Amino acid sequence: MRIPILKLHQYLLVSIQIELDDATALQFQEDLLNRIHEEGSSGVVIDLTSVDMIDSFIAKVLGDVVDMSNLMGARVVLTGIRPAVAITLVDMGVTLEGVSTALDLEQGLTKLQEELEG
Repeated sequence: MRIPILKLHQYLLVSIQIELDDATALQFQEDLLNRIHEEGSSGVVIDLTSVDMIDSFIAKVLGDVVDMSNLMGARVVLTGIRPAVAITLVDMGVTLEGVSTALDLEQGLTKLQEELEG
């Protein structure tokens, strides 16, 4: 199963609407990095509103996606992080330093635009 990645101007928007398993998470990582490269995207908003729980592997992949996107020149904003997901990320040592967060997709897109456009 693939997670849809939508393009809006120079940004990519991702809303994860399914429970993530290991294979889906790795496929998402590859798909997102390829889209950043193909589109020359300067920013990504990843909405986690529908994600109730994550395990240690998914937490690591999410942290890796953020780091890899930054290496490719795309700023990442995470939105809709639920309390259980935040707890898991902290428990697993995934700090996501320098990563902006927002309550929802709309606020995340606004924050991304502000950060990239000054």
